Amino acid sequence: MTDQRRVGIIGTGFMAGVHAAAWQALDVSLVAFLEHTTDSKVGELGQYDAVMHTDLDAFLQAVDIVDICAPTHVHVEFALAAAAAGKPTICEKPLALEVAQAARVIDAFQQRGLPLQVAHVLRFSSAYAAMREAVVAGDVGEPAVLRLSRLSFAPKRGRTSWFNDESKSGGIPFDLMIHDLDYARWVAGEVASVYARTTPSGLGHTTAILKHVSGALSHIEGSWSQPAPVFRTIAEIAGSKAVIGYDSEETSPLTVRLHKPPADISTGLGDTDVAENPFELELRHFLHLLDGGEPEVITASDGLEAVRLAAATRRSASTGRPVQLDSVEGERS
Repeated sequence: MTDQRRVGIIGTGFMAGVHAAAWQALDVSLVAFLEHTTDSKVGELGQYDAVMHTDLDAFLQAVDIVDICAPTHVHVEFALAAAAAGKPTICEKPLALEVAQAARVIDAFQQRGLPLQVAHVLRFSSAYAAMREAVVAGDVGEPAVLRLSRLSFAPKRGRTSWFNDESKSGGIPFDLMIHDLDYARWVAGEVASVYARTTPSGLGHTTAILKHVSGALSHIEGSWSQPAPVFRTIAEIAGSKAVIGYDSEETSPLTVRLHKPPADISTGLGDTDVAENPFELELRHFLHLLDGGEPEVITASDGLEAVRLAAATRRSASTGRPVQLDSVEGERS
């Protein structure tokens, strides 16, 4: 077991637990977690034979691979530290909350020749990947309209939670919609402009229309207004030859949901079929990249473009005007 790569996870929250479980299915050794204090270790993470670190330098010395599952607003800080330490890194989405910060992180890894993967897990979801493969194969024809919805209950957030501060979480565009923003670009190509509207609080429901350079349109909807434990995803691609679609609730066409106090659940995750767990697939893909075994499904630059799209969505929602993508903090890299 000593020749296995040593993985360390930064953070001990919900996504840290999801990633930890996925790493356990792979040929690696999960050896460390990093948190502010060992007192904040969360429940089931104690099941892993891993050391809980509170010192970043000691943590980095103990691992070969860094997995960043910390709150969004500290992604950049930890990613830059991992790059400086020479550690290949996978970082939960979004890579950053600002385009310039994301570009800075990518540059740090490129200068060191280090792999960096942003965990846009939708690219590894079997249904979404299959739809995109159908487009690439020409079965759908030229994509004309994409309709993408991600409908969830609001994540649990205490009075002092970083989720309550959009300057730290990025709100719906960065935390929820970024999945579908990335997917739309993956399927229909580069985006020319974004027009978005949101509920007054900015925390309940946001819709965006993406105009792609190809002429295709993507209608994207993100919501935290559903009752727990609802987490529904819908995707449809209409092309010149066919329409292909997916609905996570397609076996239940008629449902009634009552607004009741939620169970003890913090956030939605969606469907993670054990046979095709997308988190395991994305982490396995990262390991294969380290071995030079396959082409990249997602590049660091794709992570940067997802940040650019989320930033444009948030700006358009706040101003009520369309945003041209090339105006979002400079030209594409």
